[in-house]
Amino acid sequence: MRSKSLASIAVTAGLALAVTACGANTSSGNGGTSNSNSGSSGGTKVGVILPETASSARWEGFDKPLLDAALKKEGLDPDIQNAQGDVQKFSTLADGMINAGVKVLIIATPNSEVGASVAKKAQAQGIQVIDYDRLNLNGSSSYYVSFDNVKVGELQGQGLADAMKASPQGANVIEIEGSPTDNNATLFHEGQQKVLKPLYDSGKLKLVQSQPIDNWDNQKGGQVFEQILTSNGGKVDGVVAANDGLAGAVITILKKVGLNGKVPVTGQDATPDGLQAVLRGEQYMTVFKPIKDEAEAAAKLAAALAKGDTAAADALASGTTKDTKGNRDVKSVLLTAQLITKDKVKSVVDAGFVKASEICVAATQAACTELGIK
Repeated sequence: MRSKSLASIAVTAGLALAVTACGANTSSGNGGTSNSNSGSSGGTKVGVILPETASSARWEGFDKPLLDAALKKEGLDPDIQNAQGDVQKFSTLADGMINAGVKVLIIATPNSEVGASVAKKAQAQGIQVIDYDRLNLNGSSSYYVSFDNVKVGELQGQGLADAMKASPQGANVIEIEGSPTDNNATLFHEGQQKVLKPLYDSGKLKLVQSQPIDNWDNQKGGQVFEQILTSNGGKVDGVVAANDGLAGAVITILKKVGLNGKVPVTGQDATPDGLQAVLRGEQYMTVFKPIKDEAEAAAKLAAALAKGDTAAADALASGTTKDTKGNRDVKSVLLTAQLITKDKVKSVVDAGFVKASEICVAATQAACTELGIK
């Protein structure tokens, strides 16, 4: 299921790595589900449907405003909505956009089934579809924009392996993974295992249990982690948490048993909460995915498709990703993520992804001062 990475993303030469400052708390109160974000540019209509807000702050805090800005910069007229994890709402939003005459539909779906269904309906009306961040397995979307998600998992696995180098033989590891209906979660796990399975096989580390969490539900993730921890006699030496939300739920349980800060925990998305946890020493690492790059890549691709210029679109999406259920290769733009440990948090702030004020709070101010974050 390994995606072919774009070693040189020349197509995104115009995508600055710096990300405009917009914290995760800037989401609109209605989650973008009832009010259109259409601009007044009079450009070609492009529909964007995001999946939810419960699992990660990124969708409303980062993707939404960044996609809006990037699409408008390309002269397009975006309508950005959020399905709030409801597959029926996702379909309804898609129907509305199709009926409104969008030329391109960009979708980040709650699951592959609804994504494939929406893509089929849109394409029947001559609308080009881009899978955004999450590939819809057994779907028909012509293009895919995301990060090299196997590599993201490798970064998580490597982070935990680095943190546990000095651990005794057979140290206990619990894995709290993402939703089984999200292909990205499968790819994250695949990447993690490239690093961790040899350590499990050698006996250096012991895998207690690996458990996917439906819908990336943070509360459920904490409950499942606590159950596994209890059944293992309270023993844990390291935790793979698939994103910062799940990591936060795990850390809450570790606090209850006095193990927070003593057990390395992985994460992903470089959210303000996740970065604070890294600065406090309660989360070992997170993964920084420059979403501005992803949004701008999707916008450039949408602009080409809106003009009917498939040659330009194909030049942008010069990589491929295997749809293992549909047995097809999907033209892809795959971007590179970065491993962020405590000593690298400043680079996320310097990139403009978060503001220092969002992460330098009372509990982390000493660390911020030490690292020169201001």
